[in-house]
Amino acid sequence: MDTEALVLHDKDKRGVVTLTLNRPQAFNALSEGLLAALQAALDRVAADDTARAVVIAAAGKAFCAGHDLKEMRADPSLDYYERLFAQCGRMMMSIQKLPVPVIAKVQGIATAAGCQLVAMCDLAVAVREARFAVSGVNLGLFCSTPSVALSRNLSRKAAFEMLVTGDFISAEQALEKGLVNRVVDAGQLGAEVEQLLSRIVGKPRAAIAMGKGLFYRQLETGIEAAYADAQQTMACNMMDGSALEGVQAFIDKRPPKW
Repeated sequence: MDTEALVLHDKDKRGVVTLTLNRPQAFNALSEGLLAALQAALDRVAADDTARAVVIAAAGKAFCAGHDLKEMRADPSLDYYERLFAQCGRMMMSIQKLPVPVIAKVQGIATAAGCQLVAMCDLAVAVREARFAVSGVNLGLFCSTPSVALSRNLSRKAAFEMLVTGDFISAEQALEKGLVNRVVDAGQLGAEVEQLLSRIVGKPRAAIAMGKGLFYRQLETGIEAAYADAQQTMACNMMDGSALEGVQAFIDKRPPKW
């Protein structure tokens, strides 16, 4: 594990953990060391009941340029590539499995697996100068693993066009297509992420954890099974103390005491 490749900021008083990709000289490419560091950090958050949200940020001009191609070419074997992509896939799925929301704070380009990383985060805020692409096809490598995340954010045709052309899209286009939630001027990126966090951490953790789990499960099932799961989740949520207090507070016309 390359501990210097990722800066893990101590959880703040709100329970927000910030992870900063820290390979600016390599455009924050996802080396094996960085993937391992991200996995360890995400596992740590998953085991922390006091964590409320995660922000994934990056140092330098780029957010993430995807896999480290120089590292990949150093061991051109099927066994190595299978292990590498399995490692990356596990890390990406850990983001979705976390019981707390994960926000991508995108200050620069996000390409290939870097674009996949943005797509796997629950929310994303980008500066106007940010650009996005799944450009592996330009090198003869279809971005198959990024396509899984991309096709679950964009419409099929929009995702497929990005995948087969390798073309960049602007931050505004990413907003229109559903890849990011908000686009702001560079000087407002931090404030916009903080504003979004403030809307999240004031809500009960249990409700968000149950809701996030259900949200992704139901996307992968048929509608009847999705409703059955959602109904059970809502019933369990209603039995949680935070929901009972929230409903009572609404009836009493007072702020809830969470």
